[in-house]
Amino acid sequence: MKLYLKGDLSSVENGLKIISRHLNIELSMDGHPIQVKNEKGRLRAANQNGQGEITFDQPIHFFRALGLWVEKYQKNKEFDVSEIPQFRMSGVMLDASRNAVPTVSEVENLLQKMAVMGLTTLMLYTEDTYEVEEHPYFGYMRGRYTAEELRACDEYASQLGIEMVPCIQTLGHLREALKWNYAKDFKDTDDILLVDEPKTYEFLENCIRAVSNAFKTKRIHIGMDETFQLGLGRYLEKHGFENHIVIMNRHLQKVVAITEKYGFKPMIWSDMYFPLFPKDSKYRDEKGLIPSDILAGIPDVELVYWNYYRKEEEVYSKDFQHHKELGRMPIFAGGAWTWNGMAPNYGKAIATTEAAMSACKKEGINEVFVTLWGDNGAETPFSTAYPILQLFAEHSYHHEVSSEQVARRFDFCCEGQFDDFMLLKSMDETPGVMKDNMNTSMTSKVTLYQDILIGLYDENVRGLNLGEHYQQLVTVLEKARQANPAWEALFDFYGQLARVLGDKAEIGIRIKEAYEKNDYEHMKTILITLDRIQSNVDLLRKKHRDIWFTAYKPFGWEVIDIRYGGVITRIDSVKYRIQEWLDGRITRIEELQESRLRHDGPWEIVDGLIGGNIYHRIVTAGSFSL
Repeated sequence: MKLYLKGDLSSVENGLKIISRHLNIELSMDGHPIQVKNEKGRLRAANQNGQGEITFDQPIHFFRALGLWVEKYQKNKEFDVSEIPQFRMSGVMLDASRNAVPTVSEVENLLQKMAVMGLTTLMLYTEDTYEVEEHPYFGYMRGRYTAEELRACDEYASQLGIEMVPCIQTLGHLREALKWNYAKDFKDTDDILLVDEPKTYEFLENCIRAVSNAFKTKRIHIGMDETFQLGLGRYLEKHGFENHIVIMNRHLQKVVAITEKYGFKPMIWSDMYFPLFPKDSKYRDEKGLIPSDILAGIPDVELVYWNYYRKEEEVYSKDFQHHKELGRMPIFAGGAWTWNGMAPNYGKAIATTEAAMSACKKEGINEVFVTLWGDNGAETPFSTAYPILQLFAEHSYHHEVSSEQVARRFDFCCEGQFDDFMLLKSMDETPGVMKDNMNTSMTSKVTLYQDILIGLYDENVRGLNLGEHYQQLVTVLEKARQANPAWEALFDFYGQLARVLGDKAEIGIRIKEAYEKNDYEHMKTILITLDRIQSNVDLLRKKHRDIWFTAYKPFGWEVIDIRYGGVITRIDSVKYRIQEWLDGRITRIEELQESRLRHDGPWEIVDGLIGGNIYHRIVTAGSFSL
């Protein structure tokens, strides 16, 4: 398509060159004319009487409007659409710390899609995956970004009208950073810094200086969430017991002083202030109010309220009101649920997003973003988050959003069929799992990794016919693969995962039943199935590897290789044990003598949940850290 854009293009000229390639547009004076106007207010994309028009306020609005214009023109030559931005900031937080570090080119690919969607901000979450010159062990062999790589991403984003914001940790969530001996003098616990220790603040200044040299923005997210053991390690030994909110406020004041030195306006996660919120909180006075001295002790930082667990709109509204009691309007962080295990949990992501975004609009929240975490290995490709990014984007420009609208825009912005992507939730939302998988069952992860002879989850899956479920899923995912050529590798990977689980999900139950019945003939056929599973798991590993190395740096893949390798090697031992029994060299298989119990811990297994756990709790009842 040839277009001739004329008018006020000065603020979008560089980004236009990028997006024109992304949208397959040729910019030419003999192209279809579009008048571009930079005005305050709504964005508009129109084409009437052979003349196009785009009106925009911020550069990011131009790129969304341009995408809308192209989309509409491809379907109907006459149109006039307007949208009103619902939020001052609507962004994405990309996790680059949980084993997988996206490459610069993949970050650029994300930025292109964000621009066409109209998402304003990319927050790059790095615990220790950025270069700090003074600390060579910080992020060592973890795929850390160099300052040059961060500057390249930042410059690319800037051309597209997107602000990149560094997101680091300055108190907790630093287990990988603090495991080396250089940090022994300034850690409180294994993952929390030692408050009031001068070396702590020397370290943090080095970290903050490093990101200040790589980003243009004056905003920074300094973390400080989930520090439940704050003050209970070396701090307790040195200073005695002290209330965690008092310790946190004092530490926060010192960190804010450093951020101010480098021109940053900081934000933090707000969860460590949640004890202030309940009406019966010990921190409230006799009138039920939070005392002024406590409020005064909270430094001048922006508070980010994260919640991606509840589908009740009133929960979010109530928590927004609590945050307002602290004298400031919170930023909201939702979730794309890319961290459920092997596959995205779209059911929960959509249910929680719809509730939260409705509450945000009613409560006057100005800034929102969606998190793309990669907990426990980042096994789910982060590109599976794009349907949820699209949902966030449509909510960012419309008061009400329909599923048809999201699907139509996703087709244009990401070249994918929304309904086909929704099939991926069936990897975990299986028989036995509640609607929308609100209890976050990781069915595909536990059935892939659980040991066949030990079968820690066998009782959880018994009677659910998961094998049949996954076998049927193979067929529908193959159709989805054919219907989504831009996403062929992704659907091929998930189709292979379904193929593996069609055999493996219930194989442990079959083995134990054959063993207890002394059914040697059946056991011999099971050996053939084990051969097939072993081959298919290795093929799955290779398909996953292709996706990984397209999107991420190599560091971290060794973890996934070891996990797949564990499955493959254990199958070899399972076949060995069974063959020993079949040949009469052993009279009993001890692993199969044990009665099976439901997997119930360390987290509660509730109704509608087959299993959800971290890798080492799936594969063994023993310990990896002897």
